[in-house]
Amino acid sequence: MKQNILITGGAGFIGSNFINYKSKQENCSLVNLDKLTYAADLNNIQIPQEVAYHFVEGDICDQELLEDLFKKYDINTVIHFAAESHVDNSIAGPKIFVDTNVVGTFNLLQTAYNYWMHNPNEFKKGYGQARFIHISTDEVYGTLGKTGLFTEDTPYAPNSPYSASKAASDMLVRSYFHTYGLPVITTNCSNNYGPRQHNEKLIPTIIRKALSDEPIPIYGDGKNIRDWLYVLDHCKGIDQVLSNGKLGETYNIGGKNERENIYIAETICELLDRKQPRPNNLPYKDLITYVKDRPGHDYRYAIDATKIEQELGWQAEENFESGIEKTVDWYLEKYHSGLS
Repeated sequence: MKQNILITGGAGFIGSNFINYKSKQENCSLVNLDKLTYAADLNNIQIPQEVAYHFVEGDICDQELLEDLFKKYDINTVIHFAAESHVDNSIAGPKIFVDTNVVGTFNLLQTAYNYWMHNPNEFKKGYGQARFIHISTDEVYGTLGKTGLFTEDTPYAPNSPYSASKAASDMLVRSYFHTYGLPVITTNCSNNYGPRQHNEKLIPTIIRKALSDEPIPIYGDGKNIRDWLYVLDHCKGIDQVLSNGKLGETYNIGGKNERENIYIAETICELLDRKQPRPNNLPYKDLITYVKDRPGHDYRYAIDATKIEQELGWQAEENFESGIEKTVDWYLEKYHSGLS
C-alpha cells in the first residue's frame, strides 16, 4: 500500500525533521498541514523536488479542511505532531493549548474514523492498513524523584496546562482504539534537541544568548533533570512504530541521556569556547544567570525505552555529547548565514 501521509505540524521542529527524513523513502506522498504559528518555519523543510510533497496552511481545529484534505489526497496515514508545546506559554495562556492539543486531536481522530471506517471495527475497502500515529510527551507522567523511570504503565499525573492538554489528547486517542477500533499508536518521547528547534526552547536559548553575549537564564538552581533525545533518533523511532508498532499500544522513546540543566548550559558554553570564543576571551559560562524558578517546575523526567528497543529493535544512536556538538555546529552555521 502506498502511504499517503498527512503530517500535522510539519513546519515545526520535530515534524520538519521527520519530513526531511521520510522524504528519502520511496512509495509515499507527504502532505504537510501546518498553521504556521510563531514556532513554525517552512525553511525547515529541505527535501528533493521530485518528492511527492504538498504543503497546506491550515488549522487542525478546522474540521471541514481536514475532511477536504483526506478526500483530496486520499490520506491513509496520519503522523500527528501539531501541538502547542511550550510550558511557560501554557501557564500564561492555557486556552490555546486546550484548543489545539485537545480539540484539534479530536477533529483528526473523528475525520480519520469517518474516512477509513464504516462502523466500529469495520474498515472501508482499502483502508485496513491505515495508521494514526500520535506523538506525545513524557511530561504527561508528571515528575520523578531521584530514582525511577517512566514506563508505558506509569500513571498519568500532568503538572502544567501543557502536559494536561497532551494527557487529554492521549486519552482521546486511546478511546478511539478501544471504542471504534481506529488503528492508533501513541509515542511518548523525552526532551528532543537538535537542528531546527525554535529559539524559545532551552538549548537554542543557551546558544543564542551566549553568542549575543547576554545573560544565559537557568531556572532555579539548575538541578532539574531531563532525558535528552536527539531529534533524528526520535524520527527513526517514529518510523519504526509506523512500520512495525502494535495497534493500540504506547511506545516510550527516550535517549538514556539524563542531564541536569546546568550541565547542559556548561557543556554548550565549553563547546562555544572552543568553536567561537568570545571577543574578550572570557568563558561563556560566566554568562550563566540563575532566575526565578518556573511555577510547578517538574524536577526530573527519565524514560525507560526498553519496550521499543526489544519489540521493534530501535536504539538511540547519539549520546548527548555527540548530539549536542552536532546541534551547536548547526546553530553556528545558521547564525553565520544570517538566519534569525
